[in-house]
Amino acid sequence: MLLGLLIFAIYLYTISDIEPPDIKDRSILQVERTQSDSMHFQIGANFLQQNSFGLYEMYLEGADFERGAIYGKLAKELIRYQEQAFTDEIQRMIPSKNYLKFLKYIVGFMNRNLSDYVIPEYQNEIYGISLAASDEFNWIGTNYSRQLNYHAAHDIGHALANLMLVGCTSFATWNNRSKDSLLTVGRNFDFYVGDDFAKNKIVAFYNPEKGIPFMSVTWGGFAGVVSGMNAKGLTVTINANKSSIPSGAATPVSLVAREILQYASNIVEAIAIAKKRKMFVSESFLIASASDNRAVVIEKTPDDLDVYESGNNEILCANHYQSKLLAKQELNQTQIKQSASLYRYQRLQQLLQQTTLNTPQRTAEILRDYRGQNNTDIGLTNEKL
Repeated sequence: MLLGLLIFAIYLYTISDIEPPDIKDRSILQVERTQSDSMHFQIGANFLQQNSFGLYEMYLEGADFERGAIYGKLAKELIRYQEQAFTDEIQRMIPSKNYLKFLKYIVGFMNRNLSDYVIPEYQNEIYGISLAASDEFNWIGTNYSRQLNYHAAHDIGHALANLMLVGCTSFATWNNRSKDSLLTVGRNFDFYVGDDFAKNKIVAFYNPEKGIPFMSVTWGGFAGVVSGMNAKGLTVTINANKSSIPSGAATPVSLVAREILQYASNIVEAIAIAKKRKMFVSESFLIASASDNRAVVIEKTPDDLDVYESGNNEILCANHYQSKLLAKQELNQTQIKQSASLYRYQRLQQLLQQTTLNTPQRTAEILRDYRGQNNTDIGLTNEKL
């Protein structure tokens, strides 16, 4: 038995780090950023700057590895800051060093084949970013292995322990539910990993060599998408759903959302991309499309996919499924009964019922509302908000 445990421990250790892709042309690594002031860095047409609202704005163009390497060079301080904030919060939640080491190898085992489910373009881009990561976090894994695994942090967090670190709410209105019939989308990204992690967000504008130019709201080191819009007027936001414990790697949700944003120009194309990617957690993708002038929710589990359409000119999404195929599943019913998802959904219904014609300003007011159902005071930081 001891020999068996030793062999298993050695196996976990050897698979906990993922080999990076083989990049032939590394000439971009010789290029250095220029700095015009304390808040503006540039490499060719690519730049990173901080605006008057405290948000960072980043523009990236070119091929995958080149794009990632430039990202890393422009934002290396933000990448280090974000990783420090993330690991500090994890250590606060799990103070035992031995247990953290154990979890490292368990996650490594679960994600041992992660790169098999990430398309080469995103492997190359993430590898380019990882070259700017700090070696002081090598106790977790190599730079590339860490950065790739961070793209699955959302998935692992709500799948392994159903911690509900992610409890987002989103909605869209169009035609007779919006002023001037405009398609309007709003979402709260409730992903909490400490106050420090919530700082220094980046509004990234991508002009990739392949696909559609797009923008997303992100953070240092992250190439996935949680909220974004492309040049064709298609938007993507993600909402976590209750999942069973995964048995192995699959495509991280954020990279499925990224692929949709970069390569889909309408709802049909978005559904096709979601169908061909295997995920190991359950997720809802609220997809709004200017060319279709409507929004739908793609609901996806590791085994099934269905599309929810509201049948009217507004659609709401919290953290439970609504489609015919998935709404009655046992895990989803448990989520409805035991989580704050249904409460938030019903509160959102109330706020929209009080809205004659939705506008961007009204959307922001709804998202910032901090009262419970029937305008009751349920306290700040309440999951039902």
